[in-house]
Amino acid sequence: MNNSVKFWDETAERYSKQPIADEAAYQKKLQVTRKYLKPDMEVLEFGCGTGATAIAHAPYVKHIQAIDFSSKMIEIARSKAIANKIANVTFEQLTIDKLCIGDRTLDVVLGLNILHLLENKEEVIAKVYKMLKPGGLFVTSTVCLGDTMKWIKIVRPIGKFLGLMPTVVVFTTKELLDSLTDAGFTIDYHWQPSKSISKGVFKLKGVFIVAKKS
Repeated sequence: MNNSVKFWDETAERYSKQPIADEAAYQKKLQVTRKYLKPDMEVLEFGCGTGATAIAHAPYVKHIQAIDFSSKMIEIARSKAIANKIANVTFEQLTIDKLCIGDRTLDVVLGLNILHLLENKEEVIAKVYKMLKPGGLFVTSTVCLGDTMKWIKIVRPIGKFLGLMPTVVVFTTKELLDSLTDAGFTIDYHWQPSKSISKGVFKLKGVFIVAKKS
């Protein structure tokens, strides 16, 4: 088991009980996403965590395949789906690298709070592009640490080695947008909540993007 999987397995139970850091921003992201959703849509969410967002969107689409590499996260997600009587979400322990889906088969792909945790971001974005139908959508919310926290590159290897933090990749908002457009996407929606300071600590909010396959 690599350090990142171990970190998220050990964090899963605590993570599932944490309140959403910015409830208003989360609700806005849900609302914006739902404007694009239709009842006949096939959706993939990778890095689904404990399943809250997949479950929230389930009533608006035909089916959601939700995957995460943490078995503990998936266990919690499945229990949430049962408790909420959600039958059109399939939760599976899997990485997007090993996911086998035909080209041009999906209407929407959700990658929320995950791209900055991937060492092969460009490869994943390219794979998402291939999986989407023409006009399909990639919805992502991503913390771009390179905008204000470039110093994390120094402490990241030590924290990962000690198991204190997962893989974290540093890039700017511009670099993320360039990665999406270089893959062939056009940016249909781009929003970032206001940055905030809490108890003297600067908090960088994730950049929310809806990218459309040409």
